Amino acid sequence: METERFEALIDAILAIILTIIVLEIPMASNGSWESLFEIRFDFIVYALSFLVIFNFWNYNNNLFSIVHKIDRKVIWLIGISLFVLSFLPYLTIFVAENFNSFIAHAAYGLIFLITAILSIFTSDALKKTDKGNIALQVALKNHKPLYFMLILMLLGYVIGYLAYPPAITLCCLISIPALWILSSFK
Repeated sequence: METERFEALIDAILAIILTIIVLEIPMASNGSWESLFEIRFDFIVYALSFLVIFNFWNYNNNLFSIVHKIDRKVIWLIGISLFVLSFLPYLTIFVAENFNSFIAHAAYGLIFLITAILSIFTSDALKKTDKGNIALQVALKNHKPLYFMLILMLLGYVIGYLAYPPAITLCCLISIPALWILSSFK
């Protein structure tokens, strides 16, 4: 199966998710710095959600530039990833309104964990589907950056549970540039 239509679908779904997140940011009650400061957590979590969406789009955009064919398994794995990401608008507000809640941050971090795990399965499925694609085989030869990302997120869960719940979200945030950096050293 060709990838162009599927890539367009991914782009459309991510654009819709991002639009919903933006529309959920509350307006400041008046034109003062204090009212903007009151909604600071909304902006912080929105920025993180934007990075999540951008990271997913960037990863898939770069990946699909070398993918020649896909199958149903790849479609379903990415479809499930998009389904998980579709919870970002709700969880963005949930974390912003409950910034010191372990449950809020744990639910938000779960999106990262599930998406990272699904990325590993998707990579394996792509390698099996497009065995003759040497560039793809080389690009997806190991999952060490994703494993490191998972370990970092799990560390955030431990710190978040024991001491400071926002550590979960912070570790998820740190995992994005860590993944970029580690992927460049493959």
